Amino acid sequence: MNSTAVSGSSSASRRSGGPLRWLSTQPRWLLALVAALLLLVGWQAWMAPPWRVGAPPGPAGVDYLAADGSLLAHRGERPVAEIDAAALPDHVRQAFLAIEDRRFYDHGGVDFRGLARATFDNLQAGGVVAGGSTITQQYVKNAFFTQDRTLTRKVQEMLLADWVESWASKDTILSRYLENCYFGEGQTGLTAAAHHYFSKTPQELSLGEAAMLAGMVKAPSRLAPTVDYEASAERMHVVLDAMAEAGFITRQQAQDVPDPELDIGEEEEPSEQAGWFVDWLAADLPEDFEGEVQTTLVPEIQSAAERAVRRARLGGSQVALLAIRPDGRVVAMVGGKEWTPEGFNRATLAERQPGSTFKLFDYFAAIRQGMEPGDMVTDAPVRIGNWQPRNGYRGYRGEMSLREAFAISSNTAAVRVADRAGLANVREAARDLGVTAELPDDASLALGSGSVTLKEMSAAYAAFAGGRYPVEVHGIEGQGAQPGRALDPESEWAPMLDLLWHAANNGTGRAAALGTPTFGKTGTSQEGRDALFIGFAGDLVTAVWVGRDDNAPVPGNSGGGTPAQIWRNFMRNVDLGEAELPIDPARLRRAPPPAAPIAPEEEDVPLVEGIEGEGMLIDPAMEGLVPLELDLPPPPDGFFAGPPPSGADEGGDEPPFDPQAAGEPAEPEGANP
Repeated sequence: MNSTAVSGSSSASRRSGGPLRWLSTQPRWLLALVAALLLLVGWQAWMAPPWRVGAPPGPAGVDYLAADGSLLAHRGERPVAEIDAAALPDHVRQAFLAIEDRRFYDHGGVDFRGLARATFDNLQAGGVVAGGSTITQQYVKNAFFTQDRTLTRKVQEMLLADWVESWASKDTILSRYLENCYFGEGQTGLTAAAHHYFSKTPQELSLGEAAMLAGMVKAPSRLAPTVDYEASAERMHVVLDAMAEAGFITRQQAQDVPDPELDIGEEEEPSEQAGWFVDWLAADLPEDFEGEVQTTLVPEIQSAAERAVRRARLGGSQVALLAIRPDGRVVAMVGGKEWTPEGFNRATLAERQPGSTFKLFDYFAAIRQGMEPGDMVTDAPVRIGNWQPRNGYRGYRGEMSLREAFAISSNTAAVRVADRAGLANVREAARDLGVTAELPDDASLALGSGSVTLKEMSAAYAAFAGGRYPVEVHGIEGQGAQPGRALDPESEWAPMLDLLWHAANNGTGRAAALGTPTFGKTGTSQEGRDALFIGFAGDLVTAVWVGRDDNAPVPGNSGGGTPAQIWRNFMRNVDLGEAELPIDPARLRRAPPPAAPIAPEEEDVPLVEGIEGEGMLIDPAMEGLVPLELDLPPPPDGFFAGPPPSGADEGGDEPPFDPQAAGEPAEPEGANP
């Protein structure tokens, strides 16, 4: 082997060692130093990423935007106004520099000279009388740390200060510092403070005003001029003396500055619309969320809903209204007569008996089993154990079609229909349409004895406005899941539209009927504790509930009264889009109406009476009707007394309920086709 070959082999061997072999030859103290520097840079980059250093104020709190992009409400901290320190008058900028860090433009992130001087002064005084933090350190503390005052935190601020100055200019750091300063009374940032105390912009501040604001930074809650003007003015003169000492102004100028007059600026009232709706959305957002939320609410429709509720004479009762599109998008929500922050939302939280609006599921289950609107059912006495349902109207009417039974809300017919369809199928129909509430296992299920939210009931009715189910009620654009199942247009959708049209136009809900095709159903629980109308027209589904929070009886309260009138007054004042339905409303009008429409006060209250012995309560005038005893589980004793109170406060001293009025007088049909 020649020498050249040996040399090449030796060189390759050295190269194979590479960086690792080189590192192994270095002193350990050097390796430790390099490792420490790498860890420091990594920690600095993690705590203060370069793209965040010197960045202007980001979004603060949450902006809720309506469907048209307008601002509905802002929740959380108010955004801080951006400041350009370089554009401020010299005396404004210099007031803060003189009292906080007069050598700011001459030192790095840490002023070691100033730190040594402050340490010496503190040792002489036997306590803390001077601080050595630079403006950069204060910016670091406000932007990247909490307000803890510990030695460890002070060291961390110093380590980050030079890192920050390597990524941002002095003017930028000063700008961010002035944006984050707190000036008392909820005012963060120089712009907010100048407006609050002097009704000025930072560019308009006089020398005295600027000095007074700069002096407040040390102890804003104590030195605010609105709290202690004398202390604030005394601190202002300390700032002026510091400015003179730094050469920013002369001694004479400092002495000639008069005490500034306060001129408290008017605070801009935050925009707040649709409070119930915004509270509902806010409850599901992460606590640390900031930014914009694009909602589905339509301001014009929300305003119409609030007007309809406001004009209703409700006495001591409460109210809820929820309007959604057939796909579940909420366009209006009213959770009570008057919104208060974090108030109880009756549209989404209150679980109340839906009364006869629950018959939607009885009849849908029957339609699924092959029954049709023209099929016959008997309105006659029914006994289930020691329980007998009675109609809200007088007596019984014998044989009638499902169409008529649904329209006049016959309770005995509804129990018979549910028995024929099977209670398990009724429960399945409710679940398929989106009801998740616990439902009773007995025959009272057919008359709406379970407790369900208005939100879930509106979603169930929306299925028949759009032909798809289950509908997910949602208020944030793009978040609701699309209904995954379709109604059969001929065997399911059209028959249910037939029933709902007659209930709203010829039956208990006729007070809600519009000039445009209207579909819906009334509901009333025992003694008027709950009264509802739920229905749709065009592309809008709306549910209205009236009742008391303490679940007390409300004489005269029925779904065909105030709720139906509120529903109509609301719907006729909004633009209703076109609806593609598998049925011609003109054909529905040709069907015969109920033989003798019932009065609203008799409507659809599910009267229930206990039976002693073997007899059955039968109206003597209805001889010839065959009573029916059904082998169904009866409800427990006292079940129809209603659910417990919702937990919301109830105004017991308000005037009694007025069943005659729901607001403005009715207009002729067709006023808003």
